[in-house]
Amino acid sequence: LGFERVLLFSSGYLANLGVIAALTSRETELLEDRLNHASLIDAARLAGARLHRYNHRNISHLKELLDRTNNKNSLIVSDGVFSMEGSIAPLAQLSQLKSDSQSRLMIDDAHGIGVLGKHGRGSIEHYGLNNKDVDILVGTFGKAFGSAGAFIAAESDLIEYLIQKARTLIYTTAPPPALAAAAVASLAIIRKDNERRERLHRNIAYFRNKLANSTLTLQESETPIQTIIIGDNRKTLEFCEQLALRNFLVFAIRPPTVPANTSRLRITLCSEHTPRQIDSLVAALQEIGHESL
Repeated sequence: LGFERVLLFSSGYLANLGVIAALTSRETELLEDRLNHASLIDAARLAGARLHRYNHRNISHLKELLDRTNNKNSLIVSDGVFSMEGSIAPLAQLSQLKSDSQSRLMIDDAHGIGVLGKHGRGSIEHYGLNNKDVDILVGTFGKAFGSAGAFIAAESDLIEYLIQKARTLIYTTAPPPALAAAAVASLAIIRKDNERRERLHRNIAYFRNKLANSTLTLQESETPIQTIIIGDNRKTLEFCEQLALRNFLVFAIRPPTVPANTSRLRITLCSEHTPRQIDSLVAALQEIGHESL
């Protein structure tokens, strides 16, 4: 990833709570994307920092909030890939804004690392950025790595500070050696096996092309997370039940996980799905959608 040092945590939730609590105080201005993962929002509230939530991927709104705050004590925090949307944060603009405002930038790239970028280095590589553009990078071993646990990557001094101050690191059990070994094995695959990643992105493009002319509301996403907005809670659940009867595992995402009236199907594609399987899923989606919506 190009960072000086990495620190392991037992989960992504603990990593986010640990780093934000350690780096902020009641005087810190914490600026977060409105659709950030719950762990990032919870971390801000538990830390007691002054939380400001800017509209999703809206750089103008973020700049407006920064102009009102004490920029010298500000931390900008965003998901790299938003877990219930599949959209990617505008990292290049976020990085420029953090430099202009003398803020720090923290990115939780749980859903980007291993998937995005030519070498699987995530959202940062996707935009051609590096460790100078993002101060703190959080990643997990529970997504593309297929294991469990998480890490924070940053400059050496900041990692040393977290070792002394991050309570979710100090006062919990460390990841077991077996998970560390699994992460090492997965890392070797991510670094060397570009074909899996290329196949995954072919599957994403194939799926989206197949649904291009559908009446279903497929949200914009170039990641494995593909969401279809249904709106009504009951209809969304019924849609998933019908898919399950056809042997498709698709989850119904409802409030409070997502805003009211935006209940959705959350489809997760992987490199091992075949075109035939995707064809069958698309046919089922269209059939059920035609009958129930």
